[in-house]
Order: sequence, then structure tokens, then C-alpha cells
Amino acid sequence: MTDLLEVKALHKHFGGLAATNNLNLAVRKGETHALIGPNGAGKSTLMNQLTGEIAPSQGQILFDGLDITALPVHERTHLGMARSYQLTTIFQGFSALENVMLAVQGYLRKSFRFWENARKEKALREPAMALLERVGLLQRADVIADNLAHGEQRQLELAMALASKPRLLLLDEPLAGMGSEDSLRIIELLAELKKSHTLLLIEHDMNAIFSLADRVSVLVYGTVIATGTVDEIKVNPEVQTAYLGDQNEEFHA
Repeated sequence: MTDLLEVKALHKHFGGLAATNNLNLAVRKGETHALIGPNGAGKSTLMNQLTGEIAPSQGQILFDGLDITALPVHERTHLGMARSYQLTTIFQGFSALENVMLAVQGYLRKSFRFWENARKEKALREPAMALLERVGLLQRADVIADNLAHGEQRQLELAMALASKPRLLLLDEPLAGMGSEDSLRIIELLAELKKSHTLLLIEHDMNAIFSLADRVSVLVYGTVIATGTVDEIKVNPEVQTAYLGDQNEEFHA
């Protein structure tokens, strides 16, 4: 399979701290690739470098063969990368529909007509409604985002990410802070999205990893120490020693 995303010898230093340390990673087109590791392993710092929010100290990031290491965030978005965050990044005072319309507008680089009601623009409204339907929020389109449940806000953020028509979705702990019912709903949504998108997923919920991931990379001290299928990672002694430790029983469940 062809790699959609390739990271080569990536380093990021904050003073004397190496947040990423000679990190190598390859995400194949069409796969769901999970990135796991203990807190402080550098997972979110890696995500920030992939999206262009942080510049690496050295190394290379390739997207579909193109060197994007120095590209800004908006150019990576238009190449086909989109990200969701650990903390929701929605516009709380706007409705669910308005949030997605703003995301569509940002991708289209379309300006609103000064004297007209932007909510009525078909070029924004129709794709936004379609995206809300895709993530299961069509009936909540007119609800102010701040009044949505936590799981619904996550669904809304995914709709906004999909507005840019990404080829690669970077998902930073999409199940964070959720109860079991909300988690199952998001897992089902991600299972549907993986049919049409390449996903790079940071997640601590091992049940989600088991059900979604085609391959898993384990990050420890800013370095990928192992990559393989879930079954391969489960029995990897280096992973068990460096990361799983007391979690072995849970990991093998």
C-alpha cells in the first residue's frame, strides 16, 4: 500500500526537552492508524507538527509524496488534512448548523454578501446540512453549540473537520471525557468514516483501538518504538516493557 503520510527523522526540542526524538512514522492510504503511548510521550506535539501549528527542529513530513514540512496550516488543509482536538474547538454561541457553515465557508474561501443573510446561502447551507446528517446531528442543527451534550459537540467537531473534504483525518483523543454511550456512538461514527478516509488516531481507550485500528504505532519518549497490527503490538515485548507495564492485563483483554 502507498503511504499517504510519511514522517522522517522528526525532532522537536523545547530547550533541553526532546518532545519528538528521531521519530519515523508511515500512515498508509485508506488505513486507520492508531498512535498510543503514555502521557508525555509526545503524541499531541507530533500532531501539532503534522498540521503545521509547531515547526519541527529538524526532519521531514511528506503528504502524498509532497514535502509539507514548511507549509502553513491553511495550505495543509487545502491539500487534504483536517484535525480534531482533545478539547472541542467549536463556536459556542452559534448553532450547530452555523458552526458547520462557517467551516464550509472557510474551506471555500467564500465571502458573505454584505447585505444578505448568510444563513440562507445555499452554497454553505446545503453542504453543512449534509455534513450534520452524516455525523448524526441533523435533528440538532438549530441547537446552540453550547447546549449540545459533550458527545454531540464531538460529532459537531467532526462535521466541521469534514467540511474541508480531507483525505486524512487527524483525531486527537476523540473519546476524551465521554461516558460509555457517547463513546460507542463516536466509535460507530469513526467506523463509518474509515470506509472513506485515512485516519490517524490518538486514543487511550483500548476498546476503540481494538475495534478501529488497522495498525498501531507506540510512542515512548518522543520515539516510535513499534508499529504493527493490534495483535502484533499486544505481544511485542518492547512495548510491554516500555509502555504497558501494569496495563498488560487490560491490553490483552
